[in-house]
Amino acid sequence: MNSIIIKVLTGGVLFLVFSCATVPTGPLAPGEVRLLRMDATQEGVIRLGLPFTVNINFEAEGRPEIKKACFFWSGDGPFCSQVMKINYGSPGTIHVEVLTKSFGEFFLESYALYVQDGKIRRTNIVGTHIYIIR
Repeated sequence: MNSIIIKVLTGGVLFLVFSCATVPTGPLAPGEVRLLRMDATQEGVIRLGLPFTVNINFEAEGRPEIKKACFFWSGDGPFCSQVMKINYGSPGTIHVEVLTKSFGEFFLESYALYVQDGKIRRTNIVGTHIYIIR
């Protein structure tokens, strides 16, 4: 019971911190990636135990090598996944397949790991609300 309360409180704190955060608007350094938004739209609904696609919009200087996308489920995580597909453009889109583990309403947050100057870097965090049914 205590671990559930701790997870709920942690998720609430993360939600408050990141819901107040804004995406930086300054110029990007060469090779830098900035996430803009994400959505988990599906045809129909998101069901427990079935994978769904998350689309993360980003801006970047050049065509960065994006390694993984990592997710927090209402503060629980991170859980990292391989990127399925990247569309470069303005904005670009990272497509990631995510598997549900629980049902209910979640605040799903994500950041990406990418290569800049030969080093793995972490982007800013973006989030969206999702609802998973049984």
